Amino acid sequence: MKPEERLVRNIKNGDRAAMRRLYDLYSGYIMAIVMRYVPDKDDVPDVVQEAFIKIFTSIVQYEYRGEGTLKMWLSRVTANEALGFLRRKGNITFTDNIPDEPIDDEPDISQISDEALTEMIASLPEGYRVVLNLYVFGQMSHKEIADELGITPSTSASQFYHAKKMLADKIKEYNKRNAI
Repeated sequence: MKPEERLVRNIKNGDRAAMRRLYDLYSGYIMAIVMRYVPDKDDVPDVVQEAFIKIFTSIVQYEYRGEGTLKMWLSRVTANEALGFLRRKGNITFTDNIPDEPIDDEPDISQISDEALTEMIASLPEGYRVVLNLYVFGQMSHKEIADELGITPSTSASQFYHAKKMLADKIKEYNKRNAI
């Protein structure tokens, strides 16, 4: 039995030490996911806590299907909790216009720290940030995003376009400010 599979089995059997191990192994990862969706750093710990509550209460439904599937499941549960938090706050707005002009060249992100990039993503408007995260990190199609958020696929595509353009502008500005 693989360590990940054993860990899940032990948690399902009520082993608190196994729960602690899962928390220790994945809390940083879960926090990083939440930070991509939730811009207010004061809200992040609450959403992380809610994600872990959801993880521990619904792990009985999780079925181990091989290495890496636990992490994928944790990602999905966490993203859903972050989206639920944003919905409860009620301030996700979406636009439905895709400009005709293409996005300029992709900016160079090689000199940007993960923390700085995460902050840039967090500074995007709610709708842009949510769609960008679901599309890029959640690897969802615009149809799947539309179904998840109750919008049209074209609205999802529009949000993604605007998010990508705004993020590219932020990266270019960052690179200009930090040019050696």
